[in-house]
This record gives sequence, structure tokens and C-alpha cells, in this order.
Amino acid sequence: MTQQAIDHAQLICACAAGERAALKGLLDAEGGRMLGVAKRMLKRTDLAEDAVQDALVLVWRKASQYDPERGNATSWLYTILRNRCLTMLRNEARETPTAPEAIDETIDDGVLNTAWDRLESTSDLKRCLAGLDFDTRRAILSSYVLGHSHGEIAGRMNAPLGSVKSWVRRGLVKLRECMT
Repeated sequence: MTQQAIDHAQLICACAAGERAALKGLLDAEGGRMLGVAKRMLKRTDLAEDAVQDALVLVWRKASQYDPERGNATSWLYTILRNRCLTMLRNEARETPTAPEAIDETIDDGVLNTAWDRLESTSDLKRCLAGLDFDTRRAILSSYVLGHSHGEIAGRMNAPLGSVKSWVRRGLVKLRECMT
């Protein structure tokens, strides 16, 4: 275990004991990186700042639930942040609709094509993804490579939300079967 992981685990345990300085220590150590992760996921600085604050409040409240035997402290911290960001993305009341003309699909397509091209041609993942139909593959890559919500994918693909959800769900089931 690295010194960094030990320090994070100690800080989380100190939070569980009610030491406020430990929470500040976590913020000082990881706040910048957490904000960067949240910005990439949420695409808005104001929401990213809220997500980091909410995640740290959750860390403070749930610090006693952290078990070093079950995983790395840093991973636990970022899992809380990721889940908070995903919850915020699902919260439609906080989403700002984007006008169709403002969506630059060519940039997204370029990123998806680059991600696809970077997969080794002999990799199982590329073989399994290639077995999916185009829309399903694009929806899954948009979700996992670009971090788009189902609603964003539906808007960008000009498809019904229910169809996108089905493509992703069924596609993941097929990928799981193919990879095993």
C-alpha cells in the first residue's frame, strides 16, 4: 500500500472520529483533482463545485462506513464523487437544455472514432463491440467515453430516450456475454 493511500485512509478514519482538520486535509489533498473529475463529468463548473462539496459532506457523514479491507481510500472517495455526479446528471431540474444548433456532433464523433481506433484490433472488447449494431455501439461509447447521460445521447442521436436506454442496457448484456 502506498503512503498516499495510507494517508487518505487515516484522514477518512479521522473524519469518522469527528476531526474537522481531517476533512480539510482531504480537501487539500484531493480537492483540485476531484473538481477536475466533476467538471469532465458534468461539463459545468458550478455543478462540479456543488458535486465536490456534496461528496465531501457525504464523506464526512459516511466516514465510519469506510472499510480499508474492502478497498483503497482514494477509490472510495472518488466513487462517492462519481455517484454524486451521476445523481446530478439524472436530476433533470438542474440540467440546462442545449439548443440543437449548439451541439457540435462532429467533435463527439471524432472522439468516439478515435476511441474506437485506439482499441487493438485483436482485443476482445473491440471484437465484442463490433458485434453490436451501430446505434447500440455508439450509445455505449457515448456513455462510457464521453460520459453522456441517456438524455444527452438521445438528443445527440435524435432518438427516443427509451430506445437509447434499451440500446445501452441490451448492449451491455451482450458485451458481458461476449466477454465471458
